[in-house]
Amino acid sequence: MQIAMSSVIDRKKFSQSSCDFIDEGHLDGLLNRRADAVEVRDIISKSMAKQPLAVEETAALLAADGPELIDEIFDAARRLKRDVYGNRIVIFAPLYIGNDCNNDCLYCAFRRSNQQVNRRTLDEEEIRTQVLALENKGHKRLILVFGDHPHYDAEFIAECVQHVYGTASLRGEIRRVSINAAPMDHQGYAIINAAKIATYQIFQETYHHETYRRVHPPNTRKADYLWRLDGVARAIEAECDDVGIGALFGLYDWRFEVLGLVSHALYLQKHYNVGPHTISFPRLRPASGVKLDDKYLVSDENFKRLVAILRLSVPYTGMVLTAREPPEVRREVLALGVSQIDAGSRIELGGYTELGDTQVIESEQFELGDIRPLDVVLRELLIDGYIPSFCTACYRLGRTGEQFMEFAIPGFIQNLCTPNALTTLLEYLMDYASPETKAFGQSVIERELAKLPESDRKRQLIDRLNRIRLRDERDLPF
Repeated sequence: MQIAMSSVIDRKKFSQSSCDFIDEGHLDGLLNRRADAVEVRDIISKSMAKQPLAVEETAALLAADGPELIDEIFDAARRLKRDVYGNRIVIFAPLYIGNDCNNDCLYCAFRRSNQQVNRRTLDEEEIRTQVLALENKGHKRLILVFGDHPHYDAEFIAECVQHVYGTASLRGEIRRVSINAAPMDHQGYAIINAAKIATYQIFQETYHHETYRRVHPPNTRKADYLWRLDGVARAIEAECDDVGIGALFGLYDWRFEVLGLVSHALYLQKHYNVGPHTISFPRLRPASGVKLDDKYLVSDENFKRLVAILRLSVPYTGMVLTAREPPEVRREVLALGVSQIDAGSRIELGGYTELGDTQVIESEQFELGDIRPLDVVLRELLIDGYIPSFCTACYRLGRTGEQFMEFAIPGFIQNLCTPNALTTLLEYLMDYASPETKAFGQSVIERELAKLPESDRKRQLIDRLNRIRLRDERDLPF
């Protein structure tokens, strides 16, 4: 039996800067512009200088539809990704805690009117079981996912975070926990933040007002567009250092959603002097009890374009590519600006221990496109020249929020992240990898070491790697 949740929101609980900053008329007008090759190339040059783009400049990139200009955008996104983040890819996994929900979103299997879905909330022991399974595969970073329901209040979410941090296997532990949950008020965020979370992630789903109203029926909290739009601003005011934003591509024109995301990032930068830590761009996927409208579904080619344009528009924001996408798409899109992916993912409640190798769509929020084991995904990354990273150093050493931007904007972050990526990769290779993956990984580490100039930092890195290999030491962050 579901508990009623009031859809009435106290307007006094909004952020100090609260406003509807999505000027739909202005954004629509920008989408009607024509491409100008000289302007597009000037904008690309600005982005390559690591300067965030204005919404109008992003719109110019969206207007570029000729093959030559699109190829130039792709090439610039690849170069910018390498310049800011190097060749590392941060690895995480989602852990669904509960799928009770009082919302009735038309695109989601967990909506309250869907009788086909299996409802469940993990208890403390079940959470520990799932976490141990993830740790025994090698995971260090999780994002906990909750439905929007009174069961999942701030106190419950904070307790779940503590359960995760308190569960350690023989060889490892979860070092970073992020949250994907409903927007809170300031007090709720403060309670959750006290549990030492990393990023609080809220997707607007769609920035288009009429579409938002259509897919989020009235008499639910999620029906309030502004409460959700204001959600990450309140989180920042409650001292959650890192926030993540996202849009669900396929609900409305993908170009409009790109402008919405860039508008959101600029708004946060203007009012709080720090943009979102991550931007996510999932595409609509099949789900139990959901009838998809294919009018705005995003093609693979346009998906590549939106990833590349987002990379150029927000140079210092992490970009998250999820396992919604099939392996071949993930492999192609990675180079266009992605810095984080999930791997070895299951999104059924209890899915990491209770199910086999096939998905159970009645227990999922949506269908995944990539359920390959973690080791297989990591091996492919290594073969393709990437460094899979399980690093969590910035969160645990206080390099978050504005301080993270101070490191990232001059490019210093790569000097910290590459060494930390190599040490955490070696931990994985020593403790969890298959022989084939271990061999590839060892060669990648040696290759990366050879590329580093002689310095105190390189000598420190070699010392840490030897301590991991020879002394069985772990968790040696820079």
